[in-house]
Amino acid sequence: MITIYAPASMGNVSVGFDLLGAALAPIDGSLLGDTVSIEAGGQSLSLKVQGPFAHKLPADPKENIVYQCAQTFLEAKAPNANVILTLNKNLPVGSGLGSSASSVVAAFSALNDFFDRPYGRDELLLLMGEFEGKISGSIHFDNVAPCYLGGMQLMLSSPSALCASMPVMDDWYWVIAYPGISLSTALMRGLLPEHYPKATTLSFGQNLASFIHALHTQNSDLALSLLKDVIAEPYRADVIPQFTHAKQALLAMGLSACGISGSGPSLFAVTTNQSLALNAKAWLAQHYVTTDTGFVHVCQLDTLGSRPL
Repeated sequence: MITIYAPASMGNVSVGFDLLGAALAPIDGSLLGDTVSIEAGGQSLSLKVQGPFAHKLPADPKENIVYQCAQTFLEAKAPNANVILTLNKNLPVGSGLGSSASSVVAAFSALNDFFDRPYGRDELLLLMGEFEGKISGSIHFDNVAPCYLGGMQLMLSSPSALCASMPVMDDWYWVIAYPGISLSTALMRGLLPEHYPKATTLSFGQNLASFIHALHTQNSDLALSLLKDVIAEPYRADVIPQFTHAKQALLAMGLSACGISGSGPSLFAVTTNQSLALNAKAWLAQHYVTTDTGFVHVCQLDTLGSRPL
């Protein structure tokens, strides 16, 4: 049996809409992501689903994205194989933490390892992006790339390279809060305008370019000052209960930046002060989490990506 873990991820990272993503690792050592196990057996392809958020997935296994990933993989690379897959669904659906990406990455990584890696890295990443798009409504890689490869990934438009790993700030703490409600990624994307003013697009380009420069020069203060979302947050903030209030409170506490993780409703806040991060975690647990399924983690970036357990 092979078991693959795929970490949670943030898309956009405020400054890089659809172009920047980062994988997350709680500093307490806990795992925040889905796992997929694969073993030979059965009469045909089968899927078992378990975990705290399994009940949020389709009852019919054939409607599950992991089953569909396996179907496509087996038809192309192992048409006569019979395997049993087990998805441990640890990430909430519609959370803004790359839930579908985590399942897709864990599934394809497990299948590829089990069958002696018939796909190369970029080939597999292309498949992951395609299947992630079936859930979110459009193909983009800012969740699957960091989930698969780890760290912070910048999406590229070059035909010879899909993404590039960014230098990271080792002293940044990312406070991640999921309130316990779900929002459809496709619905949240539908809130965005089809066209933006020239000033907005210029600001977006300048902020992202300057942020990448700050990462490469390890200018932490400059990078933190550029974590601004001019593309999505202005249109999504009011749809996420208590987001604006929480952002104001966190910035008043002294955190350096705050934004929407992916399309929400999870938020993230960043600081270089671990004690402040822990204080923010406590505040968010009391004021932002609204159900028993919500949670808050203090994280740094997961530099490993998907991996065997």
